[in-house]
Amino acid sequence: MEVPSRPVGFALHPSWVIVLAGVCAALHVGKLPPALPVLQATLDISLVQASFLLSAIQIAGMTLGLAVGLAADGMGLRRSMLIGLALLAFASACGGFVSTASSMLWLRTLEGAGFLLVVMPAPALIRLTVTSEQLNTRMGWWGTYMPAGSALALLCGPWMIAQASWQVWWWLLAAVSVLAWLAVWCCVPIVPPASAHLDDAWTKRLALTLKTPGAWWVAMAFAVYSSQWMAVIGFLPTVYSEMGLSASTTGLLTAFVAVVNVMGNIFSGRLLQRGWTARAVLLLGFASMALGAFGAFGQWEGWSLTPISSFICAVFFSAAGGVIPGTLFATAVRVAPSEATVSTVVGYMQQWSAFGQFAGPPLVAWVATLVGGWQWTWAVTMGLCGLGFVLAFKIGGLLESPAKAVRLAS
Repeated sequence: MEVPSRPVGFALHPSWVIVLAGVCAALHVGKLPPALPVLQATLDISLVQASFLLSAIQIAGMTLGLAVGLAADGMGLRRSMLIGLALLAFASACGGFVSTASSMLWLRTLEGAGFLLVVMPAPALIRLTVTSEQLNTRMGWWGTYMPAGSALALLCGPWMIAQASWQVWWWLLAAVSVLAWLAVWCCVPIVPPASAHLDDAWTKRLALTLKTPGAWWVAMAFAVYSSQWMAVIGFLPTVYSEMGLSASTTGLLTAFVAVVNVMGNIFSGRLLQRGWTARAVLLLGFASMALGAFGAFGQWEGWSLTPISSFICAVFFSAAGGVIPGTLFATAVRVAPSEATVSTVVGYMQQWSAFGQFAGPPLVAWVATLVGGWQWTWAVTMGLCGLGFVLAFKIGGLLESPAKAVRLAS
């Protein structure tokens, strides 16, 4: 596969620009939680409205992931990313001027569409801008876009809101999106839509994706991962608060647990580059998440968790589990049935990931309510990791089959 040459005069490799654009998109996902108390006070937002604002991105991913992936494959990968960054910049800039909850919700929905348009084509675009030797490592870096962007927003948002206002925070991220748009425009080469070369209508690409087993396996594996990661990260502040820690301490510890996930994503690329199979890396990740959750939440009569031991296990859970998304992104571009369906497969994976993020926290909360505490949270994650083991073997068997090896080499 020939790698498109990057524009003359720019030293930054296109693949790094794509990763940074993904981090920019994730900043918009993470910008809301730090501002929510202020928004509730200034815009008179109810708790129900606040929950919809928080879940707007996940709802967009659940309902539009596959459709946006199809659109990205059809309109062109670079163009999709540019349109997405433009939508993020526009919605965030307008958000600083709103005065009602309904207006903010509509703009948040628009940001959800922009987010999807940025992240869906990215793996396919990275694949076209790097050599085969660089692919696994770069996909590991791409897997960091969500935890890196969310952690940056959680760390910088409170400070910016306290020093200026939530409106300035919104406008600042609009400016960051404009800079990301310019970087993509200048540094990422124009890649013709793969579907134009293969003369595939969107219906054919959709049917081809949905009848491909690999697309289902990677999508479901991402759902299994995201459901437990989001549940654990989402309820950590509550758990630490019940242990007697202050709000500022719980926020800092939770942000740290989220950001170490970046290390796992990067490490996954190195493991794959050194010859580890996708199945082995996925098994390592799911086993580590099961052990980490067991140590972070398990309690027995006569023994209880300390904040330090719970924090160390939560860090292990997030960091070691981070090898899963990086591996799945690298796998998605390999199991896609054609070049014209890579973004569609990623879109399907994003759709299931959003479902996992949406369904995981309520499942953990339901179990905690039944047993009267968080001590059986590890049982939920253990069950999900068991399903992850099955999917890891399914994915490994598909990648290691002789017919698949021939197609990947061609």
